This record gives sequence, C-alpha cells and structure tokens, in this order.
Amino acid sequence: MTSRPRLLLYCQHSLGLGHLTRAWALGAHLATEFQVTLVSGGASPPGLTPPSSVETIELPALAQDAAGTLFAPDGGTSVDHVKAERRQRLVETYRRVQPGVVVIELFPFGRRKFRDEIVALLEETRHGPRPVVATSVRDLLVDRGPEQQAHDDRARALVETWFDLVLVHTDPRFATLDDTFHPSQPLSVPVHHTGFVVAERPWQTPEVGRSGILVSGGGGRFAEALYTMAIEACASLPLASLPMTIVTGPLCPEKTFAAVSSAAQRCPGIHVARAIDDVCGAMRRASVSVSQCGYNTALDIVRARVPAIVVPFEENGDSEQTVRAHRLERLGVVRVVRAAEGPRALVEAMAAMPRTSRAETPLDMCGGRRSTELLITAMRRQTAVGLAVVAAPA
Repeated sequence: MTSRPRLLLYCQHSLGLGHLTRAWALGAHLATEFQVTLVSGGASPPGLTPPSSVETIELPALAQDAAGTLFAPDGGTSVDHVKAERRQRLVETYRRVQPGVVVIELFPFGRRKFRDEIVALLEETRHGPRPVVATSVRDLLVDRGPEQQAHDDRARALVETWFDLVLVHTDPRFATLDDTFHPSQPLSVPVHHTGFVVAERPWQTPEVGRSGILVSGGGGRFAEALYTMAIEACASLPLASLPMTIVTGPLCPEKTFAAVSSAAQRCPGIHVARAIDDVCGAMRRASVSVSQCGYNTALDIVRARVPAIVVPFEENGDSEQTVRAHRLERLGVVRVVRAAEGPRALVEAMAAMPRTSRAETPLDMCGGRRSTELLITAMRRQTAVGLAVVAAPA
C-alpha cells in the first residue's frame, strides 16, 4: 500500500481565530489525500482542538495588538528571541517532514511581520527534491491605503520567486483576487479560485424551530464593543425576542469576559458563554444572529441560513470585514449595522429581522476538496517532469 504524500501547512493567526479556523478546515480536507503537518504560530485557543487527522506543531506564540504591534503572549520573552526560536523550529520541522507540498497561509499577500521565518522555510524548499509550493488566501485582502501599490508589487515579486500556484478560497461570483490585489504587472503564476473553505460538519438533525438571539465575536479578542452594544440594546427588546446568548470567544481577555458578564446581569434573559462547540449549529437554532463579519463567521451565517445582523470590526482601520458585509448585504444574507450607529440601530435592525430561515444562498463551499485536487494534480505534474528530466539522455 502506497503511503500518502506529505504536506506542510503553515498558518499564523495574530488577531483572532479566523486564519487558524480556516487552516484547520483546509487541513482536514487535505488529510484525505496527504499526511498533513500543520505548523501554527499563534496563541493556542483554549477549549478548541485541531482536527485529529492533522499533526499539529505549535511554534512559540506571537500575536498582534489592535495597533498591529507584535508581542509574545507568555510575556516572559522578547519578540526578537521568540522570532529566532520560531525560525529554527520551522526549518527543523521542514527537514523532518520532507514534504512533497508546502502550503503557506496568506503570505506574501499578508504576514509581512513574519517574512524572515517564512522566507527561511521557502529557502529550504530549494534544497533537495523541490516540493510544490502554494499560497492559500481568503476571499478579500486588507486595504493598505497609500501603501497598497508598493505592497502589491512586493507581493507579486515574492509569488513569482517562490510559489507554484495561488489558491484563493472564494467563489469568484462573490469575490476574486483581482478585486483587492492590483500589482503593476499581472501574476504569471496560476491563480485558482477554489470556492470557500468550510469544515465538514454534516447536520445530524432536520431544520428546527428558531428562538433567541445569538451574539458572537469570533475569537473575541476585539469584540467587547459588539457585546456591550448588544447588552445595551437588550433593554429595548421585547421579551419575545429573548433569551440572548453572548459567546465571547476563546481568545476573549479575562478582564473583558468579567466586564461583559457583569453588564449582562443587569438585563434578565442574557446568558454569557466563553465558547461553544458549534457556532454554526447554534446559528441554525437562533432567530437572529448578531456578529462581526470575518471569513468563517460569514460562511457560518450563509450555511445556517439564519436572519443575521453584522457589525464589522473596523477599529484597526481594516475595511475587509466591511467590504465582505456589504457584499453579503447585496445578496440579501445580512443587514449591516456600523458600531458608530449605536444600540438603537441594532434594536431597529433586530425588529426588522424575519423569524424564519432565509432562502439558501448559492455560493460554492467546496474549496477544501477542490484545493486538495489542485495540489494533488500539481504534485503529480511536478513529479512527472522530474522523472522525465532524470530519464532524458545525456
């Protein structure tokens, strides 16, 4: 029996859990054809576990604050020291695994602060048999403002130097790479829009009656304003709309969790939970979902067909969530409320929400399977080319 080829998947989550959640989902799909080793560089989320089909290696954690400054969550080591140790461990992992495929999440379209360790990994791919090297990116990239052109040109140069293909995890009817990436010269490396990547979680029960309000903020590190807005809105909601469940997220700071829990006590009918196993499943049972609009949350809303209000995260100037939210609003999937509009706007949006499931939204959710197929094909093609070179007469 032939063993599955080895694949190394690198992911760095710095602000929330979106990138890690998508990497876990992608890794589980890839594990149907590959032996997958996932190298994770962010803080380990308490209470959540990676897919059992994937080997997980955790680098010493680095994270970013809302201003984009790197810090070591353990607080006992300098960032420079952690960076040096991470780079060494990443290279050692590559040498141990000897993968036939390397997938790097987001870089070089993002993760500039981690460039040194990623380039060190990429340099290893040039020693010995060369693996297929792919970059894996979400539907929409961050708006860099006046630096956009220089950033896009740098990213293009890095893609052309190191990568064999670009996997963009979106339905091209919703967004394409060209929407948020505009280098001076087009990429010559193949770009594949794979469809959205979601975890395989088959429903065990038929559609059930909906009740209550579910408020969620992804990882929860930067969602206190959303939770406070929902609690303040609660006082103006009819009792029939309640109960309200606030899921603060596994990365929610203890101070924030305590403050949200204390504020919730002033409004009967609010339950505060740190985390739940299946947010998408909880959305299927809720009358209304109130959330931010990260990649994974947006796809949970689409799959759950829940009447939804989104309050995009905008505190660090990142408009990616806002762009995604308005595209979903045009599809009739969500209603957008800006945080600056306050609790009254949230109450009005909730009052206008239907209490029945939305119609199904025809977006392609097969990105995990299609990414696997593309990488298998690329690896076989590269192997065939290598064999042909070896067999060629001198």
